[in-house]
Amino acid sequence: MHVKGQAAPETKVAVERARLLIEQADALGEPAEDPLLLFSVLYGFWVANFVAFNGDVMRELAAQFLTLAEKQGATAPLLMAHRFMGISLLYTGDIAEGRARLEQAIALYDAAEHRPLATRFGLDAGVHALSYRSWALWMLGYPDAALADLDHALSDAREISQAGTLMVALVVALLPHICCGNYMMGNLLADELVTLAEAKGALLWNAVGRIMRGDVLTLIGKSSDAVQMITTGIDAEKATGATLWIPWFASSLASAYAELGLFEEAWRCIGEAMTAAEITKEKWYEAEVNRIAGEIARKSPKPDAAKAEAYFDRSLTVARQQQAKSWELRVLNW
Repeated sequence: MHVKGQAAPETKVAVERARLLIEQADALGEPAEDPLLLFSVLYGFWVANFVAFNGDVMRELAAQFLTLAEKQGATAPLLMAHRFMGISLLYTGDIAEGRARLEQAIALYDAAEHRPLATRFGLDAGVHALSYRSWALWMLGYPDAALADLDHALSDAREISQAGTLMVALVVALLPHICCGNYMMGNLLADELVTLAEAKGALLWNAVGRIMRGDVLTLIGKSSDAVQMITTGIDAEKATGATLWIPWFASSLASAYAELGLFEEAWRCIGEAMTAAEITKEKWYEAEVNRIAGEIARKSPKPDAAKAEAYFDRSLTVARQQQAKSWELRVLNW
């Protein structure tokens, strides 16, 4: 998963093969002695649909995982189920409900019992749940609590010293820091991610780290450098089978093009962001996509006030529907 990518063809083949072997064993009356084996395979299917984003399938698989976990009643599967459900809800726009599920996962987590499962489920569940609760907290309007969660998650990830866990913690930590204006910290985290991903040959995380470097460059006024970095990063991400975060990344690229006065390219990229959000149901960034579209309309050589206002209104509507106070405030401040 971490080398080829969670949605890469090789990973999907391996997960499907594992599922078939479990079914064959069951048919022979030789079910697996390890009760977590099936759950780890189900995780493989869920995370593939997360990274090659399909919101409807993610939520369905998370619900199936939760039903199975509740039947079994063991803590570890329930912890994983609430984590997967929380992330699925968060990314598809149910931010408050996603936070509640992630808090259930955090409450179930016991470091001594569950840290050894990191290699079974891709990464440490406690770090992952804390990291994504920080996203929920930031979007819901609690930036200080969000940054506190990130500090805790990164500290635990470094203590665990499993590369997969640390790479994901670094990825997730970037957004709240960038949104809080901590651009120097964002750049440091992106550099650390790229260095670690290169050392481990982790193609997806290497690409994502480079895109995030580009995102920071856009925000500090170095849009020319940002365009090349984000473009090559998105191409490398898609080469692993991933489409996750395209609404975010394409919007960042649109902002960079707009700053350079390349408005045709900016509109093309913001269109890609909107299409991706609509098709895949990756809705958590939808308010910001529309806000950026409004900014592009406002900054164009022939400013279109009505078009800009329509995008800003749409951004505000989405933010309020999602209870995303921080996205709402970003619209109101422009």
